[in-house]
Amino acid sequence: MAKVQYLGTGRRKSSIARVRLVPGSGKITVNNRPFEDYTPNAATRLDVLQPIELTETTDTFDVYVNVNGGGMTGQAGAIRLGIARALLEVNADYRSVLKKAGMLTRDPRAKERKKYGLKGARRAPQFSKR
Repeated sequence: MAKVQYLGTGRRKSSIARVRLVPGSGKITVNNRPFEDYTPNAATRLDVLQPIELTETTDTFDVYVNVNGGGMTGQAGAIRLGIARALLEVNADYRSVLKKAGMLTRDPRAKERKKYGLKGARRAPQFSKR
């Protein structure tokens, strides 16, 4: 008998998260570590849990996440999108709730590339009149 699992991929900045939802008790594991250990920041934790709380599936699924690239904020955003997409596979009726909260939109903002002749993406070298 095959195990039921729902998959979702999330991206934000340079982070990529592969999310698996498995029917269970509601524990979250990120990169084989407990969620609380991986994300010590409470605000970031709330951000990640948003789609689960909106759909009221807090104690229904165990969440297994593999995430790499970027920093804490980017990874949290990627995990959030991955969870939301996996929840859509569970039940398509969640779409209206998640869409209204903006959980299904990939955040397109990323680091702008450095341009030649400048010190950064937009920072110009200091102008000297003499």
